[in-house]
This record gives sequence, structure tokens and C-alpha cells, in this order.
Amino acid sequence: MIEKESLLLLIGSGSPIWREYLLRSLSKDCDIWLLSAGDITWETPYIVGSTKLDALDPAAAIEAAESVHRRLGVSGVLSYDEIRVSIAAAVADALGLPGGGLEAVAACRDKAATRRAFSAAGVPQPFSYAVSSLEEAADRATSLGYPVVVKPRALAGSLGVTLVDNAEDLPAAYTATRGVEFTELPRLEDGVLVESFADGPEISIDAACHNGQVTPLFVARKKTGFAPHFEEVGHVVSARDPLLTDPEITRILQDAHSALGLSSLMTHTEIRLTSTGPKVIEVNARLGGDLIPYTAQLATGVDYGEIAARLALGIAPTTPELPLRTAQIDFLYPDTDIEVEELTVTADGLPSEVHEIIPLVTAGRKLRLPPRDHVRGRFAVVITVAETPEACEAAKVLAEKHVELTGTPLDLPPAA
Repeated sequence: MIEKESLLLLIGSGSPIWREYLLRSLSKDCDIWLLSAGDITWETPYIVGSTKLDALDPAAAIEAAESVHRRLGVSGVLSYDEIRVSIAAAVADALGLPGGGLEAVAACRDKAATRRAFSAAGVPQPFSYAVSSLEEAADRATSLGYPVVVKPRALAGSLGVTLVDNAEDLPAAYTATRGVEFTELPRLEDGVLVESFADGPEISIDAACHNGQVTPLFVARKKTGFAPHFEEVGHVVSARDPLLTDPEITRILQDAHSALGLSSLMTHTEIRLTSTGPKVIEVNARLGGDLIPYTAQLATGVDYGEIAARLALGIAPTTPELPLRTAQIDFLYPDTDIEVEELTVTADGLPSEVHEIIPLVTAGRKLRLPPRDHVRGRFAVVITVAETPEACEAAKVLAEKHVELTGTPLDLPPAA
């Protein structure tokens, strides 16, 4: 049982739409001290104090954490922010507290390092090469055979990930991937990966890793769109998804974590269910984004923020009996690039299976579809809860009729 006086150091808080539910969960059983680069606003009800600093500077974060530890005693360190997970690992190591381990977490961030670790351990994965020029990319793509996937080595959110069917399309895809930037994330040498295409549906598994032992918590089946890009347009979580206890999946999941050397933290692993068996795409040293853990909580009744806090404090997870229930999250996009005039949501007459519709934009916002922009092209979120995925999908279709977006189409040149 967590003692309420346990002080959890949180590195970065994210935006309220996507992460407030997690901070609320963390604060139920722990006092929270926040290290943040910005001013404290919406976080105020959930924290006992904060330190403002450049949260991407490991030395500054460690110095601030040690100061808090000397005064108040820190029991655990956590970050659910992709950009700051490495900082949290460095702070945990410096304070001698449970964590993923800095080297292991850094290997998760660097997808080329992930591939090397998997290769050495025999973890099934796509064939992959880090390249630094179009000529090298072309050579590797030819050796792999088309189609191939071109992706950034160390970004996030599926930005710059493109399926390339033939040699003629490779130059544009390579140039676009090289040009993609993610705020606050540095570029790495050989910053583009060329990989063999892993066919089949994609899933993600959020898991609790405690002293290297992995416990799968829930499976999310990914919905993608905007081909040849891999935009995540939705996720479906069934509490009793059979893949959660599939022996091959659980073995591969454990092998992937062991190969990276991860110790104690929550992880988000993406796997392709290919015609030749499951292949690991990546392991992220954090809880899933896109409100996936929140959606899973609606399906399972389990508070994953609480589990994350327990892991940060060195406490092993427990796995309760799960209900027969499904939750689904869908992201709505406009039909074309548009400047928003008005977004209207009508609640009357919504099916009972519609748990929530979350508006994401206000008047004046410019929405650009992939590949110009990615997740920022969304204008609303629909979350449904029912006994089956089919019932969730039916409710989502009805819910879309209650969301109206009006605006002016943007006159933009053709996208790369």
C-alpha cells in the first residue's frame, strides 16, 4: 500500500487534454513535486510544489531533484512525457531510486539502438538500417526489397513514418522524413531508418516492468489512416483481449524488455502481427499517449496512473480480474485542410455507449492533414464504451453525426 506522504517527483506535466487524468491519478496516493519548464497552471490542484527549470537539461534536473530530496525526501521519480523520459531516468539513477535505467531508456528513444539490442537478443523485428543520405537509403531499400518503411531515428507520434512502394517514391519520402522536426527533440546522426515492411495489423501493449519482470496490462488494437503514412486515428481496448495472455506475445514482450535492460517502469510496446509471426516495432519507456491508458481504464476499471506511481516507488503491480467490456477512442479529422470557424457538439440523442466527445479546436485554428501535419490535424475525440468492439464502432458512427465542423478550406500547394 502506498503511504500518502510518499513524495513523487514528476518530470514534465504535458497538456491537460491528454495528461490531466494521469496527474489526477498520481496525486491520489502520492504527494507530487513537479519539475517543469513552464509556469504552473492547471496542475495546481494536484501538486504540493514545483521547481521551474530547463527540464531537458539533465544536470539542472538532477541538481533540482537533489535539492528537493534533501529538504523533503523523494520516494520516486516518474515522467509520462516522451521527451523527458530520459531525464527522469537520469534523475532516478542519481537519487538511487527505482527507474527504467538511463542506458535502457535512452536505447528506447534511439530506434537504431533498439534494433541493435533486439538483433543481439534474437527478438523478432523488421530488418532495419540507419542511413545518412538518399543514396545510402536507396541502396538499403534495394537490398531489402520494396515496399519499405522510412522513418525518423528518434522522434515520436509516428511523425515522418512513410510506407514506400517503389524506388520512384523514395526520394520524396526520404526528404520529407529528413525534414520532420519534433519540438525539443534533438536530431541524431544517421537520422533516418530504412526498414522492411512488417505487414498485418498493429497492436500496442502497455505493461508494468518491475525489476525487469514484465506484466502485460492491456492491449490496444490500433486504427490507422492517411496511407502511405501511419497516422493513428483510433485505438480499441477490450479488457479480455486474448492477445493479453497469448504465450508467444508475452514471451516476445519479455524478451524485448530484457534485451533493452529495462528495470522498473511503465512501457508502451508496439507490435505488428505479421504473416510470419509477431514483430516488435518499438518499446517506449512510458505509458501510451493518445489517451490510450484512459480508454483502457474505462474498459478494465484499472487505474494505470496508480500502477505507474507504485512502480516508481518500487512496488510490484497486481492484476485484478477484468470485466467483459470494450472501450474505443477515435480521432476526428476534417475532409480537407481547413481554417476552423466553429465546432459544435450536440449531446441530445447520443447513444448511451458514447462516454465522451472532447472538442480539440476553437475558431481560427488551422488544421492540416497528413503529411503536412499529423496529430494536430484532429478536431475532436470520441470515446465509446460497450461490451464488444462492434458495438463501440456502431456508437462511434452515430456520435460523428453529433459533431459539426465548419470552416474555410486552406489554399495550400500540394503536400510532399
